[in-house]
Amino acid sequence: MDAKSEVLLRQPELFSGNILLVNAPQDQLSQSLDATVSIWSWNFADHQYFLQSGYHSVFDIVPPQQTFDQAIIFIPKAKELLNYVLEHCAAILGQDKPIFLVGEKKAGIEGAAKQLQAFAKPVKIDSARHCQLWQVKAQQQHQVKPLEAWLKHYQYTFKQTHLDICALPGVFSQDHLDIGTQQILPFLAQVKAGKILDFGCGAGIISAILAKSNPKNHITAVDIDAFALHSTQLTFARNNISPQLTTIAITDIRDVDGRFHAIVSNPPFHQGIKTHYQASENLCQFSKALLRSAGELWIVANRFLNYQPFIENSFGHCQIKSDQNGFKVFYANKK
Repeated sequence: MDAKSEVLLRQPELFSGNILLVNAPQDQLSQSLDATVSIWSWNFADHQYFLQSGYHSVFDIVPPQQTFDQAIIFIPKAKELLNYVLEHCAAILGQDKPIFLVGEKKAGIEGAAKQLQAFAKPVKIDSARHCQLWQVKAQQQHQVKPLEAWLKHYQYTFKQTHLDICALPGVFSQDHLDIGTQQILPFLAQVKAGKILDFGCGAGIISAILAKSNPKNHITAVDIDAFALHSTQLTFARNNISPQLTTIAITDIRDVDGRFHAIVSNPPFHQGIKTHYQASENLCQFSKALLRSAGELWIVANRFLNYQPFIENSFGHCQIKSDQNGFKVFYANKK
């Protein structure tokens, strides 16, 4: 059982009725509560876990639109994402219904609890297992701001073409172009045209550049995160290239069907506050099966992430196209 769930179960009398669990970990908390539980998750792996466990789970950027008596929020990493989640939960619950906030001290629960002050004075319920549990009851009815109010935008220009990148709360590098992506952008003009897979699409800048640079390119953008997938859709809509895009929620490269002329990725290596390499290592090992003859793999990664042996083991070779600013650009093709 996750430590945060253990803290909740120290106070079982607090939880009853119809409960919305938000961003919950993969454990047995749901079946341990004497309540009717629904899940709101934007992580596709978590969503799949709860579906397979027999629970009502919604994978979306908004919570299920039904009546709840309580909400239990496991704090996300991004402060602005927590503001977004709190506003949606307060709106769907209404006045005087408890919103519980739980998280680890090292993940910033004490700072997160201060964000509850926008709704009422929060109360600390418990502190154990290096975690804290807080509660607040909204003193008035809250309205959800339009999605546009939560969007961050930044501009990118290439070959006299201007792109407007859109990103929702919690999406990697929400308000600026990250250093890793900067390193692979000069090589996108070399990527083989046709059907292209963007693994870990984020806000969609790599996908959008590939689509805008060649109207014949069709991009399949995949990610584990609902906010990332929706951000990519918004980026394509803002730049009038939506017909060139397909988005798919996945947990791993092995969830992808189809054959592609190229796979391009600035792969994630964090889940929450924890470092997680498995998805990226699987990309290196299993992407070859998704490529057509002479298909290409392009990956940019932090220099300390040693993906080269995985790529060489799969493809028989691996070129380092660039090594600067702390990032390497790896290339291989299916011979």
